[in-house]
Amino acid sequence: MSMKEDLGNQAFEVSESRPPALASSGPPAVIGREIVVPKFVADVGDKAARRYANFFGAIENDNTRAAYMRACASFFAWCEARDIHDLAEVEPIHVGAYVKALGTAREKPTVKQHLAAVRMLFDWLVVGQVMLLNPAHAVRGPKHVVKRGKTLVLTPAEARKLLDGIDVSTVVGLRDRALIGLMVYSFARVGAAVGMKVEDYYSQGKRWWVRLHEKGGKRHEMPAHHNLEAYLDAYLEAARIDDAKKTPLFRSARGRTGALTDNAMDRVDVYRMIRRRARDAGLDADICCHTFRATGITAYLENGGTLENAQAMAAHESPRTTKLYDRTGDEITLDEVERIAI
Repeated sequence: MSMKEDLGNQAFEVSESRPPALASSGPPAVIGREIVVPKFVADVGDKAARRYANFFGAIENDNTRAAYMRACASFFAWCEARDIHDLAEVEPIHVGAYVKALGTAREKPTVKQHLAAVRMLFDWLVVGQVMLLNPAHAVRGPKHVVKRGKTLVLTPAEARKLLDGIDVSTVVGLRDRALIGLMVYSFARVGAAVGMKVEDYYSQGKRWWVRLHEKGGKRHEMPAHHNLEAYLDAYLEAARIDDAKKTPLFRSARGRTGALTDNAMDRVDVYRMIRRRARDAGLDADICCHTFRATGITAYLENGGTLENAQAMAAHESPRTTKLYDRTGDEITLDEVERIAI
């Protein structure tokens, strides 16, 4: 069975397939815009298959859509591996068993995300009159309380070492410094950074500003730090893209030629660049894109910034989220340790 669904402004290829059983390497990845409909969903009929496909088409955020597609594919693969070949056969006990099995191999946030995806999908199928009841409705995920984030945070000296260690004699080096600087000084998520256009760096009054399109369609604007302004100016001058306002700001490089393409970098490009730059600077291999957002927030708070302003600058809905990035209380002094008088 194969069909193409026109979901909003995006066309998705929908095909019937039997995805492999859940393995330790994780569920099969969704490649491009293909939606794989599990066989026993497709067996219910064309309506069920289309309803399944439209569930993912209704998810606006690309990253959330991809994650939910992987989660649902993983669940149905698990069901088929256990001889559950009819959608009506899926019961709460099956969903609960899947969640428990997944918890032995994955972190709690991943398990909760899988359960949320499966629960929302079944809700969608119930509303679409494909199923009578949602078998995931009563299933509860693992408790997960987070008071401190796990993202690696650099010290100011380490962040400065990384930025100063980038070879800025090339346009690629200037691009990389500007991109890392953006994430540090504006607390930008990598998705918002690579989504920027040239016009999203603009003058207002006597200062330059950056415009970020964050999660949930939020447009977030803030003045550029003077270091960030210098980095972006140098990059734009070398790249000669000042007048191409509607084009990507951070562009991918063409192989090892050192020349930039007309295409935007993607998150994988940025991750690889960061790992390479961190390695060259002799820093921890666990550095990721989110490291610089956490590093910027921590440096701001350590320098007397308030949690409320950090929340606004990071475009967080809740101060509790911002607090996860606050590592100002992480260091335990020797004097405190010596209080253990045994």
